[in-house]
Amino acid sequence: MGFTVPESAIPLVLKATGTNKPFVTEAGARKHLKKRYLRPVPFGPPSRLRGVRVERRILDPSGWPVYDVHPGKKTFSRRAADGVVVYLHGGGWVNEIASQHWQIIARIARDTGQRVVVPIYPLLPLGNAREVCETTVNLVCAEVESTKQVRIAGDSAGGQIALSVALKLRDAGIRLQGITLLAPALDLTWSNPGIDIVQPSDPWLGVPGGKVLSEVWRGADDLTDPVVSPLFGDFSGLGPMTILAGTRDVLNPDAHLLRRKAEAAGVSVTWHEAQDQLHVFALLPTKAGELGAQQIVASLQPVAPGR
Repeated sequence: MGFTVPESAIPLVLKATGTNKPFVTEAGARKHLKKRYLRPVPFGPPSRLRGVRVERRILDPSGWPVYDVHPGKKTFSRRAADGVVVYLHGGGWVNEIASQHWQIIARIARDTGQRVVVPIYPLLPLGNAREVCETTVNLVCAEVESTKQVRIAGDSAGGQIALSVALKLRDAGIRLQGITLLAPALDLTWSNPGIDIVQPSDPWLGVPGGKVLSEVWRGADDLTDPVVSPLFGDFSGLGPMTILAGTRDVLNPDAHLLRRKAEAAGVSVTWHEAQDQLHVFALLPTKAGELGAQQIVASLQPVAPGR
């Protein structure tokens, strides 16, 4: 485990950096949408990611940049894995992939010995739920055709995309080997009454800004369409699912609903709920974050041939 900070410092950092501003008010969300559209931020990986090799390609015909993060030679020779993980980053559909995402992606590649595929999907206001879902489905289908084991993972907004993609693939007869979701956005109607109970303890996300971003992300689709809000989908036939959720996250109540609905549909669910932890806690440099990162990696380990 690397450098860690006290968990009590994280809310102070969120406030000091304005990380929560796009979510706590409608005006903040609209201002941030305009800011990110006028001034896009870089999305490439850090110049040094330990123990991995990174390649970039362009996905036809969408033109999306896609990064393939390979395990380094030592890792690959030690654990040659016939599998791939597709990772969808979070950020409220408006923020670009960040250093914390690249770190967990590199860790997945190193510790599982698999290639991690990272699509750089279009953000708001240019992208929308259906376009991103359908293009990602095509990307995953190409991996399924050439790889024996394909798993999908995503955090926050990326969790919404990942689960929506898994549902579409299931409809096409493709069952992924695993679905790992960290603090996923699941119901973009924001109608769960449990949200109001959690909101006072959440220093990061909020309903006012979340509703603004969700309304733009849905495009022409209804908010209850599973492409937009996967919690409204039918979960029968999905592969094993791992869900990580912190109790100080307004998305936590919907994560509980997902767990119950998936288990009722016969899906194998591994549940990790971190007490007093914030949104996407497993990406944060805390002791609880390290434990969450270990749980993510464990959920994405390939299965040895013959097992």
